[in-house]
Amino acid sequence: MSDPLAASAPLGVFDSGLGGLTVVRELRRRFPAQSILYLGDTARVPYGTRSPATVTQYALACADVLVRRHVKALVVACGTVSSVALDTLAREFSLPIVGVITPSARAALAQAGERPIGILGTAGTIASDAYPQALRALGARQPVFTQAAPLLVPLVEEGWLDGEVPRLAARRYLAPLIDAGARVLVLGCTHYPLLRHVLQSEANALSGDHIALVESSSAVANEVAALLQPADRESDPLVRGELELLVTDLPNAFAAMATRFLGEVPGEVHALDLASSRR
Repeated sequence: MSDPLAASAPLGVFDSGLGGLTVVRELRRRFPAQSILYLGDTARVPYGTRSPATVTQYALACADVLVRRHVKALVVACGTVSSVALDTLAREFSLPIVGVITPSARAALAQAGERPIGILGTAGTIASDAYPQALRALGARQPVFTQAAPLLVPLVEEGWLDGEVPRLAARRYLAPLIDAGARVLVLGCTHYPLLRHVLQSEANALSGDHIALVESSSAVANEVAALLQPADRESDPLVRGELELLVTDLPNAFAAMATRFLGEVPGEVHALDLASSRR
């Protein structure tokens, strides 16, 4: 990244909706002076139940918007897109692209040692087999178990983060992984960290032991650090980069829920029509 313009250029981050803001939150914590341009495709959320071809089409449209706004790199803060569309994005756009799967797999393997690993994700992410493939590519030899958890994203979107409903849903999805022997669990969707306390409690109760949970946000931030110039990585924490939020539908609703994901009150959220923004 030797281009002098790159230092002031924003990072581009996109997801199908709100979940990617958990990644933005960690990036803002780690690199406070770095400006970020975020796009949530709220008109077409969720991606997790879509076909790979449809997800790839949506991802290309989102990436195109960010690239044309001269971002220095793309952070794909969506497990579903990362599982089915990263190769296509890399062929289409000539800038660094960071997904959530390989960084999370690397972090899980570092924690697991030889212990079995469980993956909790959307239906699309689990069907893609992307996490087991990434773990095998990194040299994993232990068993890897997967479980789709389609109800968790709607629960987070509705703000149901506590109480009996999320607890029962978490237990339903975690039980097969714990029963199979998984002792390190990857939260394979960027929405899931908001349910971390419920998932941790239920996983520990099911296993009778502490279960290590791996989130994508910290792992992605480590990957992004390798792309940033030293001045960006070591910036003054009192200097805050700009955060611009774009959505494809319902900006007011997005703004109302964004604080929960970001850990800070967002500025104005701008609506974007993807159809009129294409190249």
